[in-house]
Amino acid sequence: MDRRFTHIDSWIFDLDNTLYPASADLFALIDVRMAEYIADLLGCESGEARRVQKRYFIDHGTTLAGLMRHHGVDPHHFLNYVHDIELERIGTDADLIARIEALPGRKIIFTNGDTPYAQRVLRRLGLEHCFEAIHDIHAVAYRPKPEAHGYELLRDAYGIDLARAAFFEDMARNLKPAKMLGMTTVWLNNGSEGGHFDAHPDFIDFEISDLAEFLTHILGVDT
Repeated sequence: MDRRFTHIDSWIFDLDNTLYPASADLFALIDVRMAEYIADLLGCESGEARRVQKRYFIDHGTTLAGLMRHHGVDPHHFLNYVHDIELERIGTDADLIARIEALPGRKIIFTNGDTPYAQRVLRRLGLEHCFEAIHDIHAVAYRPKPEAHGYELLRDAYGIDLARAAFFEDMARNLKPAKMLGMTTVWLNNGSEGGHFDAHPDFIDFEISDLAEFLTHILGVDT
């Protein structure tokens, strides 16, 4: 084990574009569903719906958070609709499965999505058995990453010593509160839309481009 990670006993992973390649672009499918939802909600054209969607994502962390704040949208109804997508674009990665299985300690998903969707994705990736829990958007009372509130709830819900936790995330801005709370932070800089927003070395301990390769390195596994 890389000595910089020997103190880690809790491994926290984002889901989308972290546990599968950003090039799979599942968000393109979700984006279509979100634009449809917003267009129907607001009675507007698709172009305006997409503009609203992106503005809320940037301003509030998730499109859902903006819709709830400004339009009183029911989160369960919204999430059920937008996550009703096919998952053929992603599949199993034997190396990644083996490396996550080998990590010593607890493993938890921290996502701005919801648990039913996360479970579907994890099953498709062959990773469902690797994680003890999913800390989702409902669990953080709809206050998404990068609000520190959700990280504090994660800590309290699972009794995590954040000084002994590592957080892997493709959205750089979501690492800032993690670092402020004492976590070791790993930015998967893999081309995610908006992944580079607010990136700063002060709160990024490691910048990587391939998760399985990096885990192989820190575990000291021969390939």
